[in-house]
Amino acid sequence: MKTNTDRQTIEALLNRGVITEILPSRAEFLAKLSSGERLKIYIGADPTSTALHLSHAKNYMVLEELRQLGHEVIILFGDFTARIGDPSGRNEARPQLSTEEIKTNVASWLQQIKPLLNFNDQENPPRVVYNGEWLGRLTFGEILGLASNFTVQQMIERDMFDKRWRENQPIYLHEFLYPLMQGYDSVALEVDAELCGTDQTFNALAGRTLLKRLKGKDKFVIVTNLMANPKTGALMSKSRGTGVFLSSPANEMFGAIMAEPDEMIEPLFINCTRLLLETKSELLGLGPRQAKAKVARDIVGRFYGAEAAEAAEATFDKTFRDGATPEDLLEISLGADGDLVGALIEKEVIASRGEWRRLIDEGAIRTGENEKIEDPHYQPTPGVVLKIGKRRFVKIKTN
Repeated sequence: MKTNTDRQTIEALLNRGVITEILPSRAEFLAKLSSGERLKIYIGADPTSTALHLSHAKNYMVLEELRQLGHEVIILFGDFTARIGDPSGRNEARPQLSTEEIKTNVASWLQQIKPLLNFNDQENPPRVVYNGEWLGRLTFGEILGLASNFTVQQMIERDMFDKRWRENQPIYLHEFLYPLMQGYDSVALEVDAELCGTDQTFNALAGRTLLKRLKGKDKFVIVTNLMANPKTGALMSKSRGTGVFLSSPANEMFGAIMAEPDEMIEPLFINCTRLLLETKSELLGLGPRQAKAKVARDIVGRFYGAEAAEAAEATFDKTFRDGATPEDLLEISLGADGDLVGALIEKEVIASRGEWRRLIDEGAIRTGENEKIEDPHYQPTPGVVLKIGKRRFVKIKTN
């Protein structure tokens, strides 16, 4: 298959601001993309949960742009490594998942990223692979051979291990093996490049080391940013109830983007839209409300289409500018125990009981009649509408 070597198109992709670093060098990768050679490029992820947000989306958008240039792109699911869990950024070991949990999570991931990649392309569709196919076949002798390429010092110097060591927190031996396994993915696939976030650079470089030593082949590591809040450094997080999640319906996604802090307009514009970079100053000059709405329209349109994005904006304006209650309310049923908070967590309206108490303390939970709820053990009557925070509405079903 012929690749697109248009220099302007390639430089627009590399220089937009999503990619922060390319190893061994940006210049070498640019030359490789411009050479006409068709590259094999992959992104890997352990499906440890179903929570994907816009910081995940930007990586798949870059992968799709590389696919559109004519390169072979691969989406790797770590069905084997997910049983261990990546220690990156962790102060404790991750819980190990069952095979069924992993299968459920993979199905959810594929559904959520489907709008971001053209899986229907007959000539060059993205490939989906699972690392259990090769990691499950490694013998103990082969694992020892992989381990001989790294030192304990290299592992213990990693930020999260160093911190846990100093705090006398346990570091399990299987966590040391994780970079070897993720690195071996590059060997098994014999890739030319790997796309990853900054938190995965160590693991990606482990793959570069193994690929060079075992196959005599170089690999580019394309590192993307984590789209942190430029003021606070906070990342999107399901456990903290922050961020814009890909499973959200159009109206909720639009509202979540509008609820992002004003300083997130530029990161969202750069990472999650493909509005022309030269329009950034003009966009920011519109003021936060209009700028954010334009970004939200583009992002929601990517997932649900332009018509749905326009309808979501109209709903948002009606609800939050004009003070109306949305018509398409999420309805929830309470169980026999009448546990409102549990039902809200199950439907992903809130992240935890801790968030519920925080919202109560902030006076951020009200009825549709604007009555503030102050009791954390509040029991709603059937048919009542609750406004939770700035943009979440639910209606309690009648039995």
